[in-house]
Formats: sequence, structure tokens, C-alpha cells
Amino acid sequence: MADPNAAGASAGLSDDAASGLAYLTFIPAIIFLVVAPFNTNPKVKFHAWQSIFLAAAWFAIWIVLTVLTFVPFVGLFLLPIHLVVVLGFFVLWLICIIKAFQGAKFVIPIIGPLAQKQAGA
Repeated sequence: MADPNAAGASAGLSDDAASGLAYLTFIPAIIFLVVAPFNTNPKVKFHAWQSIFLAAAWFAIWIVLTVLTFVPFVGLFLLPIHLVVVLGFFVLWLICIIKAFQGAKFVIPIIGPLAQKQAGA
């Protein structure tokens, strides 16, 4: 059986670097899911899927909070909540990047198990 680390090293990018880069936006994550040798590496696939799901969750919650902002009287109370949620997602995103570059597997609740299932890990 081929060593996944050897495949990543031959491509010029380590597994940890590819895993961390997958979180920069959803575009590198999609690229890593399509391009060999990373599309066969369960570790990189997990981080790529988790990145995509995190971006989708962030976007969905942002849309809901933005729409609710236009509801009379509710919008005034949602501004602080909106800021806390955005800051929380930003901190979570930073933790994911740092852990991925360190080689650790940080599993986000709800999103992480979905990513593990998609990655086959």
C-alpha cells in the first residue's frame, strides 16, 4: 500500500500544508478534492470537506442573520449577536487552520462528522 505522505511529498506539498491551505477558501479545498495525489489522501480530504462545510455553514448563518436584521425591532438586537457569531466563526476558522498546519485533526461538532463521512475516514 502506498504511503500517503510520500504521494504528497512528490507533489511538493506536505499533507499538513495541503490540509491547512484547504481552509483558506473553499476553492483550494475543491482543488484538493479533485487533484491527485491529494484526492486519495483521507487526511487532506477530511480537511477539505470540513472547510467546505464550514464555509457553507458560515454563509447560511450570515444570510439568516442578515435577513433577520431587516425585521423591525429585531434588527437592533441582532447587531451584537451578528458580531459575536461572525467573530466566533472567524476564531473557529483560525483554530482549524492552525491545527491543520500542525498536523492535528480538529473535528468541529456537527460539521466534522459529516466531513469524516465524506472523506471516508
